[in-house]
Amino acid sequence: MAKKKSSFVCQNCGYKSAKYLGRCPNCGEWSSFVEEVEVQEVKNQRVSMTGERSKPLKLDEVELFDTPRIETDLDEFNRVLGGGVVPGSLVLIGGDPGIGKSTLLLQVSTQLASRGRVLYVSGEESAQQIKLRAERLGDIDRDFYLYAETNMQSIRAEVERLKPNFLIIDSIQTIMTPEIQSTQGSVSQVREVTGELMQIAKTNDIATFIVGHVTKEGQLAGPRMLEHMVDTVLYFEGERNNTFRILRAVKNRFGSTNEIGIFEMQGHGLVEVTNPSEVFLEERLEGSTGSAIVCALEGTRPILVEIQALTTPTMFGNAKRTTSGLDFNRVSLIMAVLEKRTGLLMQNQDAYLKSAGGVKLDEPAIDLAVAVAVASSYKELPTDARECFIGEIGLTGEIRRVTRIEQRLNEAAKLGFKKVYAPKNSIVGIDIPEQIQVIGVTTLTECLKLVFG
Repeated sequence: MAKKKSSFVCQNCGYKSAKYLGRCPNCGEWSSFVEEVEVQEVKNQRVSMTGERSKPLKLDEVELFDTPRIETDLDEFNRVLGGGVVPGSLVLIGGDPGIGKSTLLLQVSTQLASRGRVLYVSGEESAQQIKLRAERLGDIDRDFYLYAETNMQSIRAEVERLKPNFLIIDSIQTIMTPEIQSTQGSVSQVREVTGELMQIAKTNDIATFIVGHVTKEGQLAGPRMLEHMVDTVLYFEGERNNTFRILRAVKNRFGSTNEIGIFEMQGHGLVEVTNPSEVFLEERLEGSTGSAIVCALEGTRPILVEIQALTTPTMFGNAKRTTSGLDFNRVSLIMAVLEKRTGLLMQNQDAYLKSAGGVKLDEPAIDLAVAVAVASSYKELPTDARECFIGEIGLTGEIRRVTRIEQRLNEAAKLGFKKVYAPKNSIVGIDIPEQIQVIGVTTLTECLKLVFG
């Protein structure tokens, strides 16, 4: 009989304690400890479905195989993964409830069924519900298997029987293993199930996708080590009242991080947006104040986004700052530089800033566009709709160089922009498109004079 041991585990960070604590000493969360009973037993060495046991090898004895990536019909999805699905990889996709995670994976898995056998395990929906949604998305291949189950031992048995090429788990919080005597979705259950799936994926070359829920703070639910165990972490973002969805890679062992793919939710599923810059700029008003265009870089893709600002006299003692899609601290820093270095009196002005289209911008190259948008709203002077602003602002008011300026200029020229304000040091010795004028600026004051006179 295996010995049972009881301990209290923090559901936020996974910290273990022999007794109940009101506040976690590791993460500081209150009332997060739950008693869990674990079965302590020695597990046998894991073997693959071929019956081979793992053993240590010298580095020069390890054989390398050139395994091609498996591409889906969604080019946006392929690019976020780094070029396609890697056999044996473990991918975690997180997002808010109802954002479309299950729709995305079901659409991808129906496409992968023509390239190999797919096992779709659902712990939240019945097989009938999944089939109704799959028929709406498109044709279903005969090598697509549905399995409504939450027991990890049963799932492993079906994987050994079917030997699929692709495994989808929806979602990780609903799967449990009987070896751990705690509730579904607890830290111990999520950690144990993820470790089991990682062993299955690595030893049998099964590309595995895991759906994970997020907390109200926007972080993946469960222990933080969940993100460290998997190969790739993707976030599916968007607003429920907006049809556009953004798939963002925050960790990728097989490709670039911070890569994004943009989709539009339609009645027959998700449709990829091949030219997002045009979508984000199509509703911009001519002659409007408080607007500036920036060419931001998301991973390897340049995207032209409109930054909007609105300044109004404050009605209270302290000025209010509100941001959407922009970093609050970065905006506060830029407004302080505007007041100190350019003479704009911002201390008695409420400021509201956002990035149009719901895109989250956090790179330094957006600083100049933010400053121009705020100055445009403050001075009540519009900017030219064919002008673009790129550059980082220092605390002394200087415009600092940014990376990959040529790629940004080519994207601006492709969409018909005629003038770009960029750091003077960044445009030295580069190939500038003929149809666009690039103005090099060194200080914020110089740029504002050129723009507004």
